[in-house]
Amino acid sequence: MRILVTGGAGYVGSHVVKLLGERGHQVLTYDNLSTGHRWAVLYGELVEADLGEEGKLEEVFQVFRPEAVMHFAASVVVPESVREPLKYYRNNVENAFKLIGVCLRFGVKAFVFSSSAAVYGVPEEVPVKEEAPLRPINPYGSSKVMVEQALEDCSRAYGLPYVSLRYFNVAGADPEARIGQASREPTHLITRALKAAAGRLPRIEIYGTDYPTPDGTCIRDYIHVEDLAEVHLLSLEYLLDGGRSRVYNCGYGRGHSVREVIEEVKRVTGVDFSVVEGPRRPGDPPELVADPSRIKAELGWSPRYGDLGSIIETAWRWERRLEDVLREA
Repeated sequence: MRILVTGGAGYVGSHVVKLLGERGHQVLTYDNLSTGHRWAVLYGELVEADLGEEGKLEEVFQVFRPEAVMHFAASVVVPESVREPLKYYRNNVENAFKLIGVCLRFGVKAFVFSSSAAVYGVPEEVPVKEEAPLRPINPYGSSKVMVEQALEDCSRAYGLPYVSLRYFNVAGADPEARIGQASREPTHLITRALKAAAGRLPRIEIYGTDYPTPDGTCIRDYIHVEDLAEVHLLSLEYLLDGGRSRVYNCGYGRGHSVREVIEEVKRVTGVDFSVVEGPRRPGDPPELVADPSRIKAELGWSPRYGDLGSIIETAWRWERRLEDVLREA
């Protein structure tokens, strides 16, 4: 099958491209490389272009004729979205609308959208079900809600079948350490803690210790990027088998606090790095844990990486190789 992957040179997108290639699909990555990397695209062709270039996008569709589209291209840093909301609405919403329009014009049969648990804001109940109210507390989350609403409306009006995947906290790396999280200024907790363990950061900071949680720090549900990639393929197969448009939470249903994550990183790496406490960041909810029962029941998803330690171990293998990869690129 011919599948176009926007943002396929980024962290999650590149793992999905890898899996699609391994399963024999014909993949084309469309990425402006603002945060992605050419070397991370292990299968298929890479077109370096921006989603805002609608003419270029249509040209690519005309030549490649994708049967399905997976959409990852977006700005994803919550604090930045609070500082620069227009950037997020332009990139995440306006560009997504352009992409959806082109998909409709070229008769795409399935659309898989990279959404986020940020759509829930501060949920009233944890674990969070898909039916929970959508009350984002930052522009990043709001941008994802807007695209989800557009997909729902387009599905009803034009028959575009889609799956929206609401990620909780993605972590880990390719077990063979070929690709992984490669941002020069990462915001992900596990990545930053591993950089501190590797001596690439002087310390790790805890943003807020007065949350209404057992140890005062935020609680998150961490999902391995390889398990998340498998979810995307299952979603695609579901749609192509005639499944109706759906929304799924992507997490394990277990939460870990910031302090717990830091202690597990220290255990896995054997490094006792410096940790300092700081004030809360704007836009961070106290607790986000998924209820994954729907995706397990409907797609038959069974995670391979069920514990925090295995997530950190694969990320640590990648972190120790990362500098060599960046030098060689």
